Amino acid sequence: MNKPKSDYVIQTVQNALRLLEAFHDTPELGVSELARRLDLHKNNVFRLLATLELNGYIEQSDATERYRLGARCLELGRTFAAGSRLLDRARPVLEQLCAEFTESAHLGVLQDLEVVHLDGELPQQLVLASSRLGKRLPAHATALGKVLLGHSADAQRAEFVARLQSGPIASRTPATITDADKFIEHLHSVRSRGFALDLEECEEGLCCAAVPVFGADGACVAALSVSGPASRVTPDRLHREILPVLTERVEQLSAQLGNA
Repeated sequence: MNKPKSDYVIQTVQNALRLLEAFHDTPELGVSELARRLDLHKNNVFRLLATLELNGYIEQSDATERYRLGARCLELGRTFAAGSRLLDRARPVLEQLCAEFTESAHLGVLQDLEVVHLDGELPQQLVLASSRLGKRLPAHATALGKVLLGHSADAQRAEFVARLQSGPIASRTPATITDADKFIEHLHSVRSRGFALDLEECEEGLCCAAVPVFGADGACVAALSVSGPASRVTPDRLHREILPVLTERVEQLSAQLGNA
């Protein structure tokens, strides 16, 4: 019987990856702060930083003496983007959506039951939805996350439901759905309708619509969204203007991925 992959994990490598991931939301971190976040001794953190710095994945600021991600991380990201058929095919769609609606467009995937924003396009607007490129957000509070969860595999959706029912659901705004039963019912609606909306559930003043992208095997591989300030991106505009075009563009993208 094959052992689970978790039995082969090298803890030092795992800690190094956790250290890199600690920079998701903070550009610079010091040794003491990293030690607290990772629950590691400062000496262990310093050794990890020294190794990663030697290989270009971490660099130290001369001005603050704090640490930040190095250029090798960007190189890896660009290599991933260059080799991703999804990113390659989705890029012109993001540009089209952004130009057509003069609003922000994003591509996201589900990872560890959070939304990871892989790519995005921003319009030339004085007031706009900021870029979320590379960011993680809770799936339950975003249109991308809800549509990805609604169209995810049964096992993944069941895992998320179990997590919801095991404790309180974090509220990002007063509009966030925090009742587990209501959210589960909402996911059923998202799956049957084929789209999800975020009406100021993740950020106050921001509204969004998202539609699933399907791969060659018919499974949901990503989602595309259009978002903007609630003053412009109203529920009426989402339903009447944005969703029909967004759905059409995503169906074309899914067809390209299926034929590739």
